[in-house]
Amino acid sequence: MKRFVVVGLGNFGFTIAQTLAEKGHDVIALDTDGEVVDRIAPCISRAAVGDATDIDTLRRVGADEADAAIVSTGDDITASILSTMALLDLKVKDIYVKVISRDHGRVMHRIGVTDVVFPERDSAIALAARVSGSALLNYVKLGSGISIQEMGVPNEWEGRTIRDLNLRQRYDISIVALHDVLLNTITATPNPDYLLKDSDTLLLVGKDATLAKVAQLR
Repeated sequence: MKRFVVVGLGNFGFTIAQTLAEKGHDVIALDTDGEVVDRIAPCISRAAVGDATDIDTLRRVGADEADAAIVSTGDDITASILSTMALLDLKVKDIYVKVISRDHGRVMHRIGVTDVVFPERDSAIALAARVSGSALLNYVKLGSGISIQEMGVPNEWEGRTIRDLNLRQRYDISIVALHDVLLNTITATPNPDYLLKDSDTLLLVGKDATLAKVAQLR
């Protein structure tokens, strides 16, 4: 079990806090809105009303002992930066920040956060890929230029084995899981001699540019 501190309880922060708690982690949440704090309180270890830009407030709720922090302060970029700097001063090892623009993300990277999340952009990229006719079904950003993407099996891959496709050498991508849609089963690190079917979807990890090219295969 890890300890997480979540700063800001908008829809994104609330969902993160609730999900981490459901997975059995020790979750502390902090927000200036007493109503939303009351709503999350029964779901997590500790919820408090307070100013997360204040290092003493963060220390008082136990943020200095957190394994990781998630900063999600809505559109208030100043609060986002100051809260992150306070968490850095407390030596929180990993800090993830929800950003609202590319420039916001650049600033957070400059001050030393572990990574940034740009939900609106990432959702838009995933939707654009889906409606553009590519094989892409889902998109999860892992870091700068790297993601996990779920895609249907291209026609030219059907009936071939994973080993035969040689994806690592040909495209520098890897299959991390396979979803048999008909049986609704998911297999992590599938057998390399498995014959792909048109009812399968693949979870691939690799560089965004490479995955985008592969998703256009028919």
